[in-house]
Amino acid sequence: MGGASMEPTISPPDTTAQQDSLFSMTDVFLISLITGLLTYWFFFRKKKEEVPDLPKMQSVPPPARDSSFIEKMKKTGRNIVVFYGSQTGTAEEFANRLSKDAHRYGLRGMAADPEEYDLSDLSRLSEIDKSLAVFCMATYGEGDPTDNAQDFYDWLQEADADLSGLRFAVFGLGNKTYEHFNAMGKYVDKRLEELGAQRIFELGLGDDDGNLEEDFITWREQFWPAVCEHFGVEATGEESSIRQYELVVHTDVNMNKVYTGEMGRLKSYENQKPPFDAKNPFLAQVTENRKLNEGGERHLMHLELDISNSKIRYESGDHVAVYPANDSSLVDQIGEILGTDLDTIMSLNNLDEESNKKHPFPCPTSYRTALTYYLDITNPPRTNVLYELAQYATDAGEQERLRKMASSAAEGKALYLSWVVEARRNILAILQDMPSLRPPIDHLCELLPRLQARYYSIASSSKVHPNAIHICAVTVEYETKTGRLNKGVATSWLRNKVPAENRSSSLVPMYVRKSQFRLPFKPSTPVIMIGPGTGIAPFIGFIQERAWLKQQGKEVGETVLYYGCRHEREDYLYREELARFHQEGVLTQLNVAFSRDQAEKVYVQHLLKKNKENVWKLLNDGNAHIYVCGDARNMARDVQNTFYDIVAEFGNMSQPQAVDYVKKLMTKGRYSLDVWS
Repeated sequence: MGGASMEPTISPPDTTAQQDSLFSMTDVFLISLITGLLTYWFFFRKKKEEVPDLPKMQSVPPPARDSSFIEKMKKTGRNIVVFYGSQTGTAEEFANRLSKDAHRYGLRGMAADPEEYDLSDLSRLSEIDKSLAVFCMATYGEGDPTDNAQDFYDWLQEADADLSGLRFAVFGLGNKTYEHFNAMGKYVDKRLEELGAQRIFELGLGDDDGNLEEDFITWREQFWPAVCEHFGVEATGEESSIRQYELVVHTDVNMNKVYTGEMGRLKSYENQKPPFDAKNPFLAQVTENRKLNEGGERHLMHLELDISNSKIRYESGDHVAVYPANDSSLVDQIGEILGTDLDTIMSLNNLDEESNKKHPFPCPTSYRTALTYYLDITNPPRTNVLYELAQYATDAGEQERLRKMASSAAEGKALYLSWVVEARRNILAILQDMPSLRPPIDHLCELLPRLQARYYSIASSSKVHPNAIHICAVTVEYETKTGRLNKGVATSWLRNKVPAENRSSSLVPMYVRKSQFRLPFKPSTPVIMIGPGTGIAPFIGFIQERAWLKQQGKEVGETVLYYGCRHEREDYLYREELARFHQEGVLTQLNVAFSRDQAEKVYVQHLLKKNKENVWKLLNDGNAHIYVCGDARNMARDVQNTFYDIVAEFGNMSQPQAVDYVKKLMTKGRYSLDVWS
């Protein structure tokens, strides 16, 4: 009460004085608090510079893109540009051959990687007289562009450019055993025309399941006359051998500047830096290499690659690419036949100083390194290689034989097919069977194609094995018609990778290639997996992942596997693992076809037919996703035909309707393929 009665008698000056005093105390408090926080921040904060910047975690800067292929063509007097979309090097090889052809018609060509240029400059190509753009486009996987053509493909899809001044031609490289045969070549040809470009010669469709080399030669021999007619030019003479590179032998060289097998940056295998890709592979150590089959003549193996500290991430269904090495005995034999010191350090330098490609492979290096790590010495050489080598055969009969096989005449094509392709003669076999053919080793190294990475479906889940990538492979080994024993480069090389015996000899250069082969987004969606033989690989990863999801308490849908092998007691891969997953309930159905354990062969498609009612129920009622992995030529096609029959029978559809139904599943991502031929 007293306080209340006194409050009205306080004068205004007294109130102001009390407020001044209060603010002073607040100021002191705030200043003290701020000072304390600043002191703590300055002396006790976790300083950024205290975190060590480990050399291993440095990133490799992306390569700088060239400014403009138009400016380059103007500067170097070129009027034909041949772009290539290449995954295994064949499209690039064809592009180089076409660009070299141009000189025979008074034209000048250049091969170009679309990844290195801005393709929107195509609208400016008409600024160059008698200009032409040729596209050698390979199709990868299930109708996808190759890695180096992805940006070009994206641009074509989005572009609204006016290409009315552009003259073009397309040669596609594909394989008829695949669902989307030559999809990339067909798309580029169609899209360029839609954008107003003028096609001067029909689309070429090469089929690697048949004879890709013959398809290319047949197209090429009609393509150039069409170019001549369009531009009013004539051939200047016979095809002649023109060297693209000059040899420089290094007698006094710093060995620290010499390539010893690296794919890109010098010493990249000694000083590894992410990100890891095709030009900068990671050296993974093999920690396990075990034989999977219990009997039989074949060798099926399971390898585990350690990717710890690499920053490499992968998902189930991705592919691992490995860079193999050629058999040292084959390399030695080539050196011996040609009388060459394989340890000579040399460089092959491009005679065209303006070319982006300064060397055919990393230089300087030794002939031994080039033949071991950089060049393909095991595949039958293409006709252009035979043509160039013919000049070195001192025996007239052998020279004529080589020239005939390199010609476009029907007799020559037939001879090349039988003597080289079907007999599987590699360069060593040709040198052995033609004693007078002794080319200079530097020209041989210039002509041979690059040794390519080999792709394998990853047989593990990163949820379960974040620091390892598993591979399932079968060693390739066969006898040729000439009685020679040919071995697969990569599988023979991988077979000899013994863990821990010698660190350097158990290292594998590798990188991961992303795939569209993916488990459904919802774990509760049923999956039907069909993968005979080593086609089981991605499904081991899928099942591991579904088991992990189940452990996390997620609702996991039915997981159904159709697997096939020859004999139950010989090549039943991952038998114990699959039995355990089945017993634990992760694998709800395990259907295995042993094709040769009875008089009548039984394959996975037969088991699908046997369980057709259940298959339809999962597909129609459960919205199941279908996955097929393995042989494209027979198995994948037979399985697809079986699904047509099941859909037609239980969906009450005609055959064309059933086909359309399955195609729509593919479009929606519910029917996925990871196949090879």
